Amino acid sequence: MAQSDPPPGAADPAAPPERPAPTTIRLHAAAAAARYHGVDVDIRDFVAEPGEVAPSPAALARWLNDQGAVARGMRLKWRYLVRMHNTPPVVLMFRDGSAGLMVAADAERGVVWLRDPLGDAGSTPVAVDELRLSQVWTGDVLLVKRRRDLAEADAPIDFAWLARMVLRERRALRDIVLASMVLSVLAIFPPLIVMQVVDRVVNFRSMATLVSITAIVCVLSFYEILLTYARRELTLVLTTRLDTRISLHVFNRLLALPLEFFERQQAGHVIGRVSAIYKVKDFMTGKLLNTFLDLFTLVVVLPFLFYLSATLAWMTVAAAGAIGLVVVVFMGPVGALIGRKVHADMARGSVMYETVAGIRTIKTLALERPRRQLWDERSAESALWSLAVGRMTNVASTVVMPFELFINRGIILVGAYLILTGGGQMGGGALMAFMMLGGRVAAPLIGLARLLDDLNEVRTALGEAGLVLNQPTESRALTSGLRPDIRGALSFTDVNFTYPGAATRALDNVNFDIPAGTMLGLVGRSGSGKSTITRLLQGVSRSYSGYLKLDGVDLREINLTHLRRSFGVVLQDNFLFRGTVRDNITAGRPGLTLDDVVRAARLAGAEEFIERMPAGYETWIEEGSTNISGGQRQRLAIARALICDPRLMILDEATSALDPESEALVNANLQRIGRGRTMVIVSHRLSSLVECDQICVMDQGRVVDLAPHEVLLERCAIYRTLWLQQNRHQAAPSGRAGPAAMLAEGGIEP
Repeated sequence: MAQSDPPPGAADPAAPPERPAPTTIRLHAAAAAARYHGVDVDIRDFVAEPGEVAPSPAALARWLNDQGAVARGMRLKWRYLVRMHNTPPVVLMFRDGSAGLMVAADAERGVVWLRDPLGDAGSTPVAVDELRLSQVWTGDVLLVKRRRDLAEADAPIDFAWLARMVLRERRALRDIVLASMVLSVLAIFPPLIVMQVVDRVVNFRSMATLVSITAIVCVLSFYEILLTYARRELTLVLTTRLDTRISLHVFNRLLALPLEFFERQQAGHVIGRVSAIYKVKDFMTGKLLNTFLDLFTLVVVLPFLFYLSATLAWMTVAAAGAIGLVVVVFMGPVGALIGRKVHADMARGSVMYETVAGIRTIKTLALERPRRQLWDERSAESALWSLAVGRMTNVASTVVMPFELFINRGIILVGAYLILTGGGQMGGGALMAFMMLGGRVAAPLIGLARLLDDLNEVRTALGEAGLVLNQPTESRALTSGLRPDIRGALSFTDVNFTYPGAATRALDNVNFDIPAGTMLGLVGRSGSGKSTITRLLQGVSRSYSGYLKLDGVDLREINLTHLRRSFGVVLQDNFLFRGTVRDNITAGRPGLTLDDVVRAARLAGAEEFIERMPAGYETWIEEGSTNISGGQRQRLAIARALICDPRLMILDEATSALDPESEALVNANLQRIGRGRTMVIVSHRLSSLVECDQICVMDQGRVVDLAPHEVLLERCAIYRTLWLQQNRHQAAPSGRAGPAAMLAEGGIEP
């Protein structure tokens, strides 16, 4: 019997499986290189740059660095690539947008071995020579290695951490130091020239000597100008790179802090303390660096001063030492005052932040006067402490001033006295040279002494920044852990949880199981633990006891980024970013298309009002969502949660801000929204949970009952009471119970 042809469109069993797109292969190659070093990444976490056709080495490096690896993109020539014989897998970028993994190289034979990124680690590599590779390779590579420690992500931010950041720029520092040493040597020549002009040119009226000295001055001035420009340029590049690196690291550290920390802190204090790190940065790249560079002048010039006059040199050093002693004496009192000033400034900054953030409430309740009064009080407190710091610093400066004046003016009088009395061997020219060099020696000594004074403010600023940035982070949980396929089955076994500082448990021995694809409602009185369950599911709080499993895997073993990306969460009060409607819906997945955005908006019931907007999906949403209603904002948040098609959705009072029409629209879509996914819905409105597969009734942190709506009405007193309270409007005018109440009481005959 002859076999019939397969129907049109049917897959041919003998045909090879379709190969992914080149860009997907490039992502798999980068992920395989990271996996070799024990860093497991998910290619779905990669966010492409706008307008980028294929992921660039720089974009891949940023992605892997965020995931806990150390990656760097660079361009190599064949002669260097073929010598990398003892390296881990190197990602080679191909012209079609894909990539390959180079796993070995042999310079003598002139070949490298490539492995398919989609194959397993044991697949046989293919030998490729320069000619064949040059036809597909762009010359770009991605180097990946294990981060020595999550060190850098979680290391305490202190002076040692900042010093390591600065020492990373060793090459720039070396060039700056070299330029400073040469400039220090050149600094000796102008005083020597002045000495020669006074002693030889003026005294002997020698024009030839003047011409020679003029030529020397011109040459030395040219090199000094050139080196000074080069040093300033290098210092500028160094400070810019340090500023960028510190800014990136501080912001990443801030994002890695757990949500619980932000819930316990004032936003204004957090911003003020984090901003203090820039005072430390300015100190290290400004005064500290300049003083350090000036010390080279001191090392080079000070011996020459002793050569000119040991007596005057010792006087200069003694005066500078006295200045340092005064600074050390005043360091403690000034430091205490600076600490109080910093706290007063942060309190004032908090008032400013709260005023701007709550300006709508302030305007609607006419709270301008109390806010102004509070601002005046905080400003006055800050001004008083600033005045106290200024006065104490003024006293210290006044005590120091006689020693500075002696260095600048007294030395020349002492020198003149030594010349007149024959107490020294120096002449008039040597005295002028000493005065020129003496100022350059005294400046770094005075700067070094005053540097100790600045350390007070820097130490205080660093301590304030450390109160925020040195808190325990989620870095390890965000970059490590399992990445299972999420289906949505939930299991709570003896789960107990207590909020920090609370006397009673928020969850008390919670036990229940729901299979994947279940629509679960959570109900109960306020404070019963409903929202706490959703917090545990999102990994916001992990300090619970018992076992909370997702698809049979303990939630604490799952990579936190993977977990949260697998969830869709809609809260009671959702924040929309300043940007277009489309940007807000695709906030978690910026690479998705407009069709995906429309699909999510339709599911959330947002399509109809978006299409009525002036620019549709490109309509701009202002800061604070002032140009849309609360119901519209809520539906956009639901669309944002649906855009990535999560396997598990959490709606925590998501319809509480909706008007009846919008709520009815969202509730009507819940069945479509919940199709193929697990949904956990927290709501005080029991009418929105009637269609749930299971409803969990909670009271004082415990599970009272778990059953569908009809069953709970019959057997759960708490649920029946809540239902009757919310449905009294259905009672007949005569006082007879309505259908729902009668059903609850068993008064309707079937």
